[in-house]
This record gives sequence, structure tokens and C-alpha cells, in this order.
Amino acid sequence: MKRLFIITLLLSIPMIGSSQTLEEINTPTVSGLDQIGSFSEGLTAVKKGNEWGFIDEDGILVIGFRGDVVWNKTPNTAKLGVENLGYPQFKNGLCAIKVVKEDGITRYGFIDKKGTIVIPAEFLNVSQFNDGHTIGIYEKKVLRGKNPYQLRIYEYDFTEVVVNTKGEMLWPIQERQGIVMSKKLYELPEIHASMISDKLLMVKDKTNTWNIVKPKL
Repeated sequence: MKRLFIITLLLSIPMIGSSQTLEEINTPTVSGLDQIGSFSEGLTAVKKGNEWGFIDEDGILVIGFRGDVVWNKTPNTAKLGVENLGYPQFKNGLCAIKVVKEDGITRYGFIDKKGTIVIPAEFLNVSQFNDGHTIGIYEKKVLRGKNPYQLRIYEYDFTEVVVNTKGEMLWPIQERQGIVMSKKLYELPEIHASMISDKLLMVKDKTNTWNIVKPKL
């Protein structure tokens, strides 16, 4: 009898905020989302349509919806580059973006947590940052003249490089061959290296085997 009295008494005490409706209590900070990522470094990506934004741990949209962040509907986790990313994510304070240039080929760079581009999109492929470094494939383009139809002829050199969070290319890993810079024939070149610690690289060579390299960073 005593226990029944206590339960009845507790049920008669009004809940804090009971004057609000459930709809008012659970008003969303961001609504109409199609996909939500996982938190990394205090932010998580949220998708609406074909654009992504970022919310903080209070549910506040701190980076507005944009269409240039890197993600893949069906990511290839066996790859080391941009194909690996299922949704946008910050690592070492940076998130990969993509820009389609005038030749129709996509280049990649990075934004910071304010949404500002801090590493311009000038790499043909990049990995996520790890221990303050990323791997990128950099192209050097030199105009060699014009053909009889007055079309410009360019010569390209490609180098896989170690890049820091400032966008500085610290170490050339290896030259890359077989990259065709034509929109119709272009294929995304694979990343063939990865930082396995803050001092060591693993690098795939021409024989398709891996080597451990200690770059001078």
C-alpha cells in the first residue's frame, strides 16, 4: 500500500517543461537530411540533396551545404585515394574537395573547419590526411607550342608527393606514368603510397610490390 502511494505521488508531480509539446521539445536544429556521417574532430557531415554541410556537437550547422566536398555513393575501401571516401570527413583539420577545371578533369584540394579552401585543388588524386601529411599526385604542365590547327600542345610530368597541412609539397615519392590528360580518355590515377607513421611511407613500385621508405620531411 505504501509503495502504491509513492508511485501515485510521483506520477502526480509535473515534469520539468511539461508545458511544452513533444514537437516543441524535439524541434530539430537541422532538418530534411538524406544522410548523416559520423563525428570526426568535432564535426559530422550531413547531406541534403547532392550537397553536404557540417554540424558541430551541438547540432549547429557550422559549414553550409556545398557541392564540392568529396564523397562516393559506393566507396572503394581498397583504394588509398578519393575513391575511398564514403562521406566527407575532417582529418587533421582538413576535408577533401574537388573542382572540375576547364579541361573537364577534376582536381582535388582541402578546406579547413571554417569552409575556407586552404589547399587549392591542384592534385589529380589525394588521400586523407594522417599524422599531418597527405599523399597527392601533382601535375606539371608546360606549353610546348601549337599544332597545325593552332591547338595548344602541352607536355605533362606527374609526381606522387608528400604534402603537409599548409599545402607544401615536402617530398617527391615517385614519378607517375601512363596518365592521359584527355577528358575522353582520362582515368583517375591511383595513389601508390601511404604514410604508415609520422616518419615512414609504404610505396608500391612498378613491380606491384611494396617498399618501406623513410622520407626526409
